[in-house]
Amino acid sequence: MSDLKITLVQTELHWQDPTANRSMIEEKLWNIGADTDLIILPEMFTTGFTMEAAKFAEPMNLHTFKWLKQVSQQHKAVVTGSFIVKQGTQYFNRLIWMQPDGEYDFYDKRHLFRMAKEHESYNCGATKIIKNIKGWNICPLICYDLRFPVWSRNINLEYDLLIYVANWPQVRSTAWKTLLQARAIENISYVAGVNRVGKDGNDIYYSGDSAVVNFKGDKMIEISDQEELFTTTLNRKELIDFRKKFPANLDADNFQLLE
Repeated sequence: MSDLKITLVQTELHWQDPTANRSMIEEKLWNIGADTDLIILPEMFTTGFTMEAAKFAEPMNLHTFKWLKQVSQQHKAVVTGSFIVKQGTQYFNRLIWMQPDGEYDFYDKRHLFRMAKEHESYNCGATKIIKNIKGWNICPLICYDLRFPVWSRNINLEYDLLIYVANWPQVRSTAWKTLLQARAIENISYVAGVNRVGKDGNDIYYSGDSAVVNFKGDKMIEISDQEELFTTTLNRKELIDFRKKFPANLDADNFQLLE
């Protein structure tokens, strides 16, 4: 029943400048100041939310992938966040799950934000991943996925922590805050949402509002409109005890997702 330490990285991003963003984030991470098990970066942390996929995409095992591997080894922690990946002739908003031992997995964003025409620039994913750290099962998703409860559903309590990495604008911050709590309540799970701050190259403003919510929907932390690294501890025993006391999952509807 080990507890889990997670670090949220809420930061501004240099618009469409992968080198500057990798350097900036690496410098910030040296200020963590304590051991952590999991470091969570925002969506498209190398560029901001750009639709110029062909210009900024990287193949796997190039600069950002190698950088994630290095950072994970340096901090002896899993590091996760999404960037633009080219695979064959396709482009993905891809979250990498990088472990200190160099093993990795990835998740391609399922729900592409059509209001920004993301679906015209990127290909969508079809498979979730569940990863394990210290006995904790963790499901990482990306931004717009938050609006789709069926995709996020904690079937048979398959995960203990649900993550959303995001570039979620301030104009829709009420939805962000509300849905993070809703996903925690309905899935009887901790939820961590990591968003960026500042303006991007399209003059869109992001207010951050990164948060960790417990399995009852209570906010454990919420980061205001500023750059900040925040580490918090998730209590395993409290989660297990609550699930035993309030096993709403036993009354959940069974279903299958159809493509």
